[in-house]
Amino acid sequence: MLANIIYLLVFVILAFVLSIAVKAITRGVEAKQTLKEEKNLELNKVENETSNIEIVNQLKELKDLNDKGVISNDEFQKAKEKILN
Repeated sequence: MLANIIYLLVFVILAFVLSIAVKAITRGVEAKQTLKEEKNLELNKVENETSNIEIVNQLKELKDLNDKGVISNDEFQKAKEKILN
């Protein structure tokens, strides 16, 4: 009878420890996923900023060419539409 009580107590303790381990592993996986998503958002933000800077630089170059008379206003508008789309 005493042995059965001890076995039951050991089983309850083991089940408690395993439930804590599962919760810890789940939290770790969720935290890792959250960090990965935040990193991807930051990378996308940097890529968008870089892309915007490149577009602005291209438009400035086109404007300079237009101001110098190298390209016509129609060519400037077509090139500008192509860059912005």
